[in-house]
Amino acid sequence: MTDLPSFDLTGRTALVTGAARGLGRAIALALADAGADIALGLRDADMDNGVAAEVEKLGRRVLRLQMDVVNLAQSRAAIDGAIAHFGRIDILINNVGGGIERPLLEVTEDEFDGTVDLNVKSSFFIAQRLARHMKEKGGGTIVNMSSQAGFIALPGEGVYCLSKAAVAHMTKCMAVEWGQYGITVNAVAPTFIETDGTSSALAVPAFKADVIERVAALHRIGVPREVSGAVVFLASPAASLMTGQTLIIDGGWTAR
Repeated sequence: MTDLPSFDLTGRTALVTGAARGLGRAIALALADAGADIALGLRDADMDNGVAAEVEKLGRRVLRLQMDVVNLAQSRAAIDGAIAHFGRIDILINNVGGGIERPLLEVTEDEFDGTVDLNVKSSFFIAQRLARHMKEKGGGTIVNMSSQAGFIALPGEGVYCLSKAAVAHMTKCMAVEWGQYGITVNAVAPTFIETDGTSSALAVPAFKADVIERVAALHRIGVPREVSGAVVFLASPAASLMTGQTLIIDGGWTAR
């Protein structure tokens, strides 16, 4: 019998932060389609934009969690609640992120702290909390959200860039320390993707044209499923030997 890779997540439970819209929504639905039950980390548990209903239509169990990721006490309570509800969490997708547009000479301390807290600090402590649980359960999978911005310099977005670079290196550090517990830690680093979060920027013709030009190989804007598919791979048994890696999903931008 041929030993074929498996992308099946049946019997596993995944926690996805920022699951109400954009990439988080696409990732939650893709994981559910692959067989996983889903805990939805939401800044407002009463507003999931219909994601929970879509997960249930796929035949999976779902739980909405009040989880503003920068509120670490709330995040810890949400994680513990998900574990109590499902019995275990096998997969963490640290999806939430964002930043400011400001020249480095004008960035304030509060803006710097806010960006690093959102992109790095929250991801670190959420991963740490779940890694302790995964260690007790004999293993698990963590996927962090970096960005192509962590591998290039975007003028006016320097703090965002450095925070996403930190996520990529944090991923390596976690992978090296936690591999002994059967935990794999990887990241994805998307380019600009068509979501509700990027729609206003991409609505500016000159900006959109510049992005399309910079996506050097494919010269088009990506869509959420082109990121969610990579996340499903990293969460699946097919990626069991991958850890400490960041998959750059940028249509060739950083290959220039």
